[in-house]
Amino acid sequence: MQLSKYPLITYKETPVDAELTSHQLMLRAGLIKKLASGLFSWMPIGLKVLRKIEHIVREEMDRSGAYEVSMPAIQPADLWQETGRWEAYGNLLLKMEDRQGRLFCFGPTHEEVITDIVRNELKTYRQMPVNFYQIQTKFRDEIRPRFGVMRAREFLMKDAYSFHLDQPSLDLEYENMGATYNTIFTRLGLDFRKVRADSGEIGGSLSHEYHVLADSGEDEIGYCDEEDYAANVDMIEENTAPNGGKLSFTRGIEVGHIFQLGDKYSKSMNCTVLNDKGDSIYPLMGCYGIGISRIMASSIEQNHDESGIIWPEPLAPFQIIIVALNKNTEDTTLTKSRKIYHQLKESGYEVLLDDRNERAGVKFADADLLGIPKRLIVSERGLDNQTIELNFRDGKNKSDVPFEQLVDYLEKLDV
Repeated sequence: MQLSKYPLITYKETPVDAELTSHQLMLRAGLIKKLASGLFSWMPIGLKVLRKIEHIVREEMDRSGAYEVSMPAIQPADLWQETGRWEAYGNLLLKMEDRQGRLFCFGPTHEEVITDIVRNELKTYRQMPVNFYQIQTKFRDEIRPRFGVMRAREFLMKDAYSFHLDQPSLDLEYENMGATYNTIFTRLGLDFRKVRADSGEIGGSLSHEYHVLADSGEDEIGYCDEEDYAANVDMIEENTAPNGGKLSFTRGIEVGHIFQLGDKYSKSMNCTVLNDKGDSIYPLMGCYGIGISRIMASSIEQNHDESGIIWPEPLAPFQIIIVALNKNTEDTTLTKSRKIYHQLKESGYEVLLDDRNERAGVKFADADLLGIPKRLIVSERGLDNQTIELNFRDGKNKSDVPFEQLVDYLEKLDV
């Protein structure tokens, strides 16, 4: 992409209503635009990052053996009334009527819908265990939306639901999903912990949360490295770990949650299958959520400095930004920058070329704000020396690379 043709608007000033650093930087960098309280439009660069998160999540969910589906965002009230959650969720549900006066809600989660599918489509033990997942926009009518996409009313989520004939099968899938989540969050470049948690509104007998560690996190967690133990403070009854180890405390941002639901939904919705003895049983369920849009904000909370975002490589909207220090549109530095831009694109790199007719300070400030990992600076001095200056957003040492060696040099860095 060339910035002279790219719809990017950045801001120097910090928005007055943005409390968290991630919210401030996402607005300043033009990743999102606020429409109303808790509602945001995703702009081109922000959407590129979001799609990269989706891609990693989808790859690992597919690898886990789960099947991707897409369920309606609008759900009929009678399904929620079957489980009692129509009343339990109350005003968190955005409710509506169609022209026939039938009640619906905009789904914050899909336990009822997937259970309805299973009770109508899956009949015997031969069709289980099975795990379905989707990546979809959800809606919760939060009392006080805040912190940008961290606690928005509309958000993007990966939700998965598994069905099992017995507890050992559910335990195996719960372990499989736990391992899958560890892989996902590691690939995303996040510093995280898996913690024992309360099941809350979803219900069930066992649950764990995945927290990105950040001082700005809303949750406090206790952990003991010696015992490989961590839990939300609400779940800690003593001042020590289960085997007497010393607890340390930190704050975290919840980005994932897995649950063992048991037969809570299958029983309330009369969802049954035949086991291998021909008996009708209620299948046991697990559910597994990841906050896709929240991950982006959480990553920024962990990866930033006073100048802007510092994207981990897997999430960066572009791998490289080329800054052309041109005096005018016909400048030789710009001509060379365009040549390098096309060369790198042909080599498979995601490249952003800052070819705007702007001062060097403006270009450097925007490059810092956007957080792209590698910066190539094409200057008159470099042209004289036949070199290009390579900087790293995370503060690594800069270097001057000969033009003809640039692609080979970058490939060695990526090994």
